[in-house]
Amino acid sequence: MAILDSKGRLFGKINLLDFGALLVIALVIFGIFVFPGTSGSVAQVGTKTVPMEVDLVVRGLNVRDPQQLFDQGLKANGKTNVIIRNQPHGEITIKSVKQLPRTVNVPQPDGTLKELPDPKTNNFSTDMLLTLEGKAQITANGPVLGNSKVKIGMPFELEGFNYNFNATVIDLRLKEK
Repeated sequence: MAILDSKGRLFGKINLLDFGALLVIALVIFGIFVFPGTSGSVAQVGTKTVPMEVDLVVRGLNVRDPQQLFDQGLKANGKTNVIIRNQPHGEITIKSVKQLPRTVNVPQPDGTLKELPDPKTNNFSTDMLLTLEGKAQITANGPVLGNSKVKIGMPFELEGFNYNFNATVIDLRLKEK
């Protein structure tokens, strides 16, 4: 009996093309399950995670009763949902919330400017300084919170039970472990 017959079968039973296809499929399945590859994203390779504080400023937030917002939603040591560059990051801790006084620059008779309290023509506009705490990964391009780089000047969207507004990053503080 010949090893290969006239129809291209091994030992008269197995077609060579079918055998080759089965061998390729078996190797692919073996490669998927035995060597699945690395886990995680490429951006996380060689990075370390450190605690980070982010200061945000909110200018001109229209709210009827800011104290109610602070009591019910934005509490120190509470949590808020953060969206960075239209990508949800998840919950992050609120370290502190401070309402900023509204002021206006008033020219003086001697030509100087003096900062005085705003006479409150618009009682529904509030300015705030928020400090958030989270864990950031340090990369060559700076800190990364979730999957987004965090830099001064970029907008954060804060969302909670009774609020959704934008704030701007004004300071980053990395804390070494």
